[in-house]
Amino acid sequence: MISKDLIIDSGSKEISIALLEQKQLVELNKEKKDIKFAVGDIYLGKVKKIMPGLNAAFINVGYERDAFLHYLDLGAQFRSLHKYYDIALRRKGRMIPVHKFKNEQDINKEGKISDVLKTGQTVIVQVTKEPISTKGPRLGSEISLAGRNLVLLPFSDKVSVSTKIESVEEKNRLKALIASIKPKNFGVIIRTVAEGKKVAVLDAELRDLVERFERAFNDLRKDISKPKLFIRELNLTNTIIRDILNVSFTSITINDHILAADIKQYVREIAPGEEKIVKLYKGRLPIFDHFGVTKQIKALFGKTVSFKHGSYLIIEHTEALHVIDVNSGNRSKADTDQETNALEVNLEAAKEIARQLRLRDMGGIIVIDFIDMQANEHKQKLFDTMRDIMADDRTKHNILPLSKYGLMQITRQRVRPEMDISVEEKCPTCNGTGKIGPSILYVDAIERDLKTILEKVKTRNFILEVHPFLATYMTKGISPVYRKMANRNKCKIKVRAINSFHLIEYRFTDKFGDEIDIG
Repeated sequence: MISKDLIIDSGSKEISIALLEQKQLVELNKEKKDIKFAVGDIYLGKVKKIMPGLNAAFINVGYERDAFLHYLDLGAQFRSLHKYYDIALRRKGRMIPVHKFKNEQDINKEGKISDVLKTGQTVIVQVTKEPISTKGPRLGSEISLAGRNLVLLPFSDKVSVSTKIESVEEKNRLKALIASIKPKNFGVIIRTVAEGKKVAVLDAELRDLVERFERAFNDLRKDISKPKLFIRELNLTNTIIRDILNVSFTSITINDHILAADIKQYVREIAPGEEKIVKLYKGRLPIFDHFGVTKQIKALFGKTVSFKHGSYLIIEHTEALHVIDVNSGNRSKADTDQETNALEVNLEAAKEIARQLRLRDMGGIIVIDFIDMQANEHKQKLFDTMRDIMADDRTKHNILPLSKYGLMQITRQRVRPEMDISVEEKCPTCNGTGKIGPSILYVDAIERDLKTILEKVKTRNFILEVHPFLATYMTKGISPVYRKMANRNKCKIKVRAINSFHLIEYRFTDKFGDEIDIG
């Protein structure tokens, strides 16, 4: 059984979520706590410009660049959605529920954008792709609200079931069940995790989604002079919980007691008795350092990524595509021929590439230059291996067989900016300037900051966090440096080594681990 561990680092400005399989980092998600224009967010936007040649429009949703909305992404029920919106603006009292609303005729699939939209018009749109590079958000107007088991489609009546549910009997059961309980004018997509769920669970979730959609129109105000957020998608943490959290995890460890309680309650609901896998981290080291995540991030996000027996990948990114070059490095085996050696390296590279695609969330076109192989059966084996390994990737993708030049092309859906973490560090002695101060005075600089802190705060009990090399220097010997510093300033200091710090980076925290601002 493959061990799966979820490590969640909740900071003051950002939440980082690491998924480990067999202790190896395979996915890393980071979310700013004030993120905007996330996939799934629904906005009230203004039509800025109609582009008949593209059969599309540019929409102002409040982002620095106008968002793009194509006619084919309007959705068949566009007129129904906006008639309901107009009624909400003109209403006096409570809004009529959607199931009592009379739908408008569907728009023509082969129509023109200018027949439906006008410049200055307010439109309800949903983010389908987050802003990436120089491009604004990509929008759709076929609104959907996702829950754990169901996806709600307002002003539709279709009920569909995930193709990943293999049992025909279960598909028929779920489809009949949802059809019998869903309100009129709402369509539903039944997700894979709904398999085996009882009617009470699905009914409660369906009611919550309907209420969430209708409540937004009840809360609508007539002041719509500026684009604004209409219905917020769940934040990344809740989305992770909704989409991938299941009892197959070996452990889920969080350093935030409120979030830990929320996740424990969620696991208790979906699998009573399994909430013991949720653990609150109380260690003194940063949670990613404790579980070795920081070290893996440093090793995996560079331009060059090593894997087995000295082989390595070179990963290059351009505006249009990503290029991955497979190199055998110094790998050599006297008892194997060139063809066999190439196959072995390529198969190991395929595993690492599949991991890198998930880890960096690389999207668009990915071109991989594998080591040349002559045998067709070896090329087929590599293609089959890559396809099998990528089967666990939740993001939509397509893999093409190797070309005669040994190139493989993968297209992978891109809805968010690629995870880009710089692992290069500034020169620790000159800080990128080319000039350095006297190294003998470095500890004096730390002590000066300590004196500044002592003047500002009442506590005299500190933790000094430094790079492991500096920690060793400050704590060695019978009369270590840090103890002398503490004695001179009549305070208590504990030195803690932090792997993620630059060589001369340091900070003071209180005994609870909260950073003390020196400025």
